[in-house]
Amino acid sequence: MSQKIKIEIAQRIFDSQNIAITSHLRPDGDSIYTSLALAEMLEILGKKVQIVNHDPLPFPFFEFPETKRIRIGQIEPEGLDLVILLECADVSRSGQTRINHLPKINIDHHYSNSPYAEINWIDPGASAVGEMVYELLEPLGIKLTPRIAEFLYSAIFSDTGSFQFSNTTSRALYICHKLIEAGANPSSISEKLLNNNTPAKIKLLGRVLSTLNLNSAGNIATLVMFKKDLAEFGLKEVDVEDITTIARSIKGVEMVIFFKEMSPGEFRVSLRSKGQANSALVAENFGGGGHMHAAGFTIIGEFEKLYAEIPKQVEDILKKSREKI
Repeated sequence: MSQKIKIEIAQRIFDSQNIAITSHLRPDGDSIYTSLALAEMLEILGKKVQIVNHDPLPFPFFEFPETKRIRIGQIEPEGLDLVILLECADVSRSGQTRINHLPKINIDHHYSNSPYAEINWIDPGASAVGEMVYELLEPLGIKLTPRIAEFLYSAIFSDTGSFQFSNTTSRALYICHKLIEAGANPSSISEKLLNNNTPAKIKLLGRVLSTLNLNSAGNIATLVMFKKDLAEFGLKEVDVEDITTIARSIKGVEMVIFFKEMSPGEFRVSLRSKGQANSALVAENFGGGGHMHAAGFTIIGEFEKLYAEIPKQVEDILKKSREKI
């Protein structure tokens, strides 16, 4: 089935000339670098390609010269033959409002995807959507270039948490081995993606970590960030997603709950977990979704009440899930 759908995708690309690539709201390293790699691949085939994301790129990605080709806003549908959506559970997840009538290819490695396109390739076993696009090289008849290898390695490196997350599979490492052979430089990529923090971000990190609270069992950590904190340090919400990694490193902590104020009475809750604690399962209970160890949801209400109730509900969900094992 997987090989058949890759051939179908390749054929649809061969049959198209003017192609747009987009990805999910609040783009991350996987979606950004996979978009760049896929655009390079399609241009080798002589296609006219544009990359358009609804939301601005987070720090530090917007600083890199290769990301300057990504346009922020809405896709202009005139003249387009095809839209390729990366990591979008549905069209609304892309934030694009003018593409409903256009032919689409849906490529995603999240299981919570509702097939909505003419071709839907959904592989929850893939470490990153970058891994999936690597597998299109052969059916497209494209030889791996150093630049494409650099982009795809960056995508996989980002979504596996620099090879620390549970989605770091033998397949992901094998593909990265092939990417390094083709010219990707692991040390320069890790330096670029991991060591570009600003003093403002480190100060904000200290502010957020000072809110750290553990439940009585010591297995759930809670963090809080308000809009005034972001404003004080001149940062955006998407710039601080990695703060949860430090809290998750605490011995005994299974899950981190990170409350981020989006507007008065509205909070984006990021979940990060390890071991058997299933972030996606918890997020789905609140109308969200994601991966086993990285998920999230949005909730509305009075902060004090949410802060008191949600960790208890998460604790109950984790307890019940363990009882089923």
